[in-house]
Amino acid sequence: MSKYDLQICCIGAGYVGGPSSAVIAYKCPNVKVTIVDLNQARIDAWNSDNLPIYEPGLDEIVFACRGKNLFFSTDVDQAIIDADLIFVSVNTPTKKSGMGAGMAADLAYIETATRRIAQVATTSKVVIEKSTVPCRTAQSMRTILEANSSKDIRFDILSNPEFLAEGTAISDLTNPDRVLIGCLQTPEGFAAQKKLVDVYTRWIPKERVITMNLWSSELSKLAANALLAQRISSINALSAICEATGADVDEVAYACGTDSRIGPKFLKASVGFGGSCFQKDILNLVYLSEQLFLPEVAAYWKSVVTMNEYQKMRFTHRIVRTLFNTVTNKKIALLGFAFKKDTGDTRESAAITLSSYLIQERANVTIYDPKVSQKQIMMDLTEPGVGTNEADVNKHVTVCGSVYEACADAAAIVICTEWDEFKMDQTDYKKIFDSMQKPAFIFDGRLILDAPKLREIGFRVETIGKSI
Repeated sequence: MSKYDLQICCIGAGYVGGPSSAVIAYKCPNVKVTIVDLNQARIDAWNSDNLPIYEPGLDEIVFACRGKNLFFSTDVDQAIIDADLIFVSVNTPTKKSGMGAGMAADLAYIETATRRIAQVATTSKVVIEKSTVPCRTAQSMRTILEANSSKDIRFDILSNPEFLAEGTAISDLTNPDRVLIGCLQTPEGFAAQKKLVDVYTRWIPKERVITMNLWSSELSKLAANALLAQRISSINALSAICEATGADVDEVAYACGTDSRIGPKFLKASVGFGGSCFQKDILNLVYLSEQLFLPEVAAYWKSVVTMNEYQKMRFTHRIVRTLFNTVTNKKIALLGFAFKKDTGDTRESAAITLSSYLIQERANVTIYDPKVSQKQIMMDLTEPGVGTNEADVNKHVTVCGSVYEACADAAAIVICTEWDEFKMDQTDYKKIFDSMQKPAFIFDGRLILDAPKLREIGFRVETIGKSI
């Protein structure tokens, strides 16, 4: 008899599948959790002392459970056969070609995983859609699984979108605002839903585990990210007005945030939002709206992305304009390359856009990020569509090992990521100023620095959403 009362398989060992499944194992010692992926190098990293994902608190959870009730493997088929519940947590990148290119999600990995489950399973399974997907993706999964069902094997589909934020993923998973579980509104659907509810309520209060229909659950994930991104684009649009009028965007955001109808969260102006979800999910929503013949709705959500791209370019143009309208052969230090602090993820990072623009302007760019590797930075800057080639990147980009190395002899510093390390109580900006060319410029793209104190040191300071 098994020592486990339930077995869970998670297909996909990425940013969602890895942490989400590890927390389930940590919180449910009687549940066996196996995370599978065809990428041998990734699985090897999960089984090593150097995990493939940086997330505060993740190491401790994985090391506490690994080999006990948490396992990482490339044996996808065996994990499917053994599991009672199967999470599908594979990548759903934006399509780069074909119908819906640039907006629609590429569901090839979802379909491949679903077909594999149908082919391999020897007993009935509850299949849980965990990847961020367009509304009604579960319908295609259901069609594939039902076509392969028999009187002895039944497949039930659930939607369980993740709401974790990189950098705070472990607290988001251990103490979430809510967990959504969508199912078909049938007796079988409700029974499958209860099985997953019973897992989460082992550590999450029942009132936070929200049950709903399948399509509401899918759309809620896209809607939440779209609304959050909308707030960021809104405050960034206001930051442009602030710079033109002499208003202070921090003061405007504070004034608006004290209104109980609005609240203070996600009203921090910046060089722009990034990450794996916001832009992708909004573009999915745009594509969905177009497919449903709702062009005005599509245009509304598209404007959120348009404003984000405008904010990035507005900031880069401000850098060039301030540096006497040329950055050719000038050393520009970029502090931070991840899209936000406390993660090594660079997907859709504003730093990529900024670096690409500066390289094209023939600047010499030095980059320091405490958690992003040189290999990742070079790969991001030479990826198709970024606008820079490998020869130019190798010629104009240097990845440094410290703040001070990156800033030495620089004409300007640009804060791209709000790492605590870059704040004034942790970095000696007087030492940096003394090592730089004069006049020494600093561009705060994340509103984390004390501009008056920097000016006392001697810096020329330019800040998002402020005219001085």
